[in-house]
Amino acid sequence: MDEAAINEDVLRFFRGHEEALPIYEAFHERLAAEPGYERRAVQKTQISYYMRHFFACVSFTPVRRKAYRPEIWLTVSFGLDHRIDSPRIDGAVEPYPNRWTHHVMLGDAAEVDDELMAWIAEAASFSAAKR
Repeated sequence: MDEAAINEDVLRFFRGHEEALPIYEAFHERLAAEPGYERRAVQKTQISYYMRHFFACVSFTPVRRKAYRPEIWLTVSFGLDHRIDSPRIDGAVEPYPNRWTHHVMLGDAAEVDDELMAWIAEAASFSAAKR
């Protein structure tokens, strides 16, 4: 993936949430450095990442009550075939058997760490195994 972290579509997505851009930049740059990631799609409510299939997205989905959210935040969501049991996971739902969608709210670029990126890599592998 050789596209810049920030372009016109990304700036439009972050309008009103500009202070969260450094979190997104850290996430996108870590993801773009990994081999095999094909593309992203900037949509109205999320920025989705794909290999052959969707495997992760960033959004402003409020997965915590307002009183427990950081002042500046961004939610990363990804799918796996199992539930992750970690205090960092703000929500996990099983929309259908063996498909768990996890949500992690990030309040700082430093939270884009090896643990999060390992989950994202696992989600990419899980997505790639779909038919």
